[in-house]
Amino acid sequence: MPKLQNIFLKDSKIAFDKTHRKTLNFNISKYDEAVAKGKLRYRNMDLAKQRASYLKGKVVANLATYLEEFENKATNNGIDIVWARNGEEAVTEIIKILEENNAKLLVKSKSMISEEIELNENLEKAGFEPVETDLGEFIVQVAGEKPYHILTPAMHKSKEDVADLFHKEFKTPPDSTPTELTLFVRKVLREKFTSAEVGVTGANFLVADVGGVALTENEGNGFMSVSFPKAHIVIAGIEKVIPSINDLQLMFPLLSALGTGQQVTVYNSLLTGPKRDNESNGPDKMVVVLLDNQRTKIANDKTHYKSLKCIRCGACLNACPIYKNVGGYTYNTTYSGPIGSVITPFLKGFEKYGHLSFACTVCGACTDVCPVKIPLHDLILQNRKRSIEQNQGSFGWNAGMKAYEWAFKKRKNMDFVNGDIKNAVVTTQKNVLGKQKKFPTFSDYSYSKQTKLNLK
Repeated sequence: MPKLQNIFLKDSKIAFDKTHRKTLNFNISKYDEAVAKGKLRYRNMDLAKQRASYLKGKVVANLATYLEEFENKATNNGIDIVWARNGEEAVTEIIKILEENNAKLLVKSKSMISEEIELNENLEKAGFEPVETDLGEFIVQVAGEKPYHILTPAMHKSKEDVADLFHKEFKTPPDSTPTELTLFVRKVLREKFTSAEVGVTGANFLVADVGGVALTENEGNGFMSVSFPKAHIVIAGIEKVIPSINDLQLMFPLLSALGTGQQVTVYNSLLTGPKRDNESNGPDKMVVVLLDNQRTKIANDKTHYKSLKCIRCGACLNACPIYKNVGGYTYNTTYSGPIGSVITPFLKGFEKYGHLSFACTVCGACTDVCPVKIPLHDLILQNRKRSIEQNQGSFGWNAGMKAYEWAFKKRKNMDFVNGDIKNAVVTTQKNVLGKQKKFPTFSDYSYSKQTKLNLK
């Protein structure tokens, strides 16, 4: 077994923490209930998925064309476009913008891509103060933690956990209700919104034909991060582009239904540039940072290009039996769960993250729920194959896999040795299935051999 996979298994011990599992399963169950109701508004959900999958597949196949169209239209709208090959370049360009605007304080709406480039950590080192304005992101930032879930950053915390955290950090009453804590955060953030020089958001979609940035959110903090500061920075992966404004009527409701179970998210915005001369509100400057960071490599891959269709709804995490027990931090990466297991080895290298694809039962639940029909469990199997081909495993693991391959190719190979030898082989490593399970013993002879020998 690869060493890094052993690390994953070690971190997975949190699955035996009953409090953690109870909190995680309770929070996911609430999303499951909402999503089940959200799907009911569709007469034919599978058809909607097919259309979304076709649309995103067309984009990935013609990525350069749509990105050029977006750049041209956005530039005409007064938006500055910055191309970044990796996270380092993106951070450098963002710091330049902050310095040009004499900014020290910036407000951020929820954005996984900013986590991908470790924006907060890099800005803090450079002397800036980034403040998360999404409630869940604010909670984990105060706790000194990373987002736990693509859609729900504080998925691992109960209301009691949050009340205790805020009591320690802000001296709020220890028995504060969620409503009281939300009102407290609202007051704190309102001061940040009105004094920040720069606002940073992600982009749910980049709309090519109008050169606009589409944002969908539930709290209004995203739009406030845009409207108050003098400068607005958008960070988006190049795969976020869609061809037309007309596509939003398909993508917005589908993202809401599969992500949170809503008919449509509360706030949906299409931002097409900085403040015009005849407008009194909005930023004076708008910059879109288009991040590649290995996405071009994925787009050119014969199998994994399909992963770029992802719209970051988080549905695959909620459906995954592994994620629902070990949680987000065990993956130790920005994108966790099935989609994280698929794309992270391409973003950060198979030698460090190829082991994530082995943390999968290949049940296919992630593929079933995906709104854009990404064959996630198939791609995870492809990742496993690449890890073995790249000899990422230890000598013992690779030798064992070769032996396994030989044994299961033909029935006669399995019958080559009797049950005693098989039992001796599988018990050479103690607790091969973990301490909680015992490996079943092999019979003296296989069923096929018993039939041939007419044994009872």
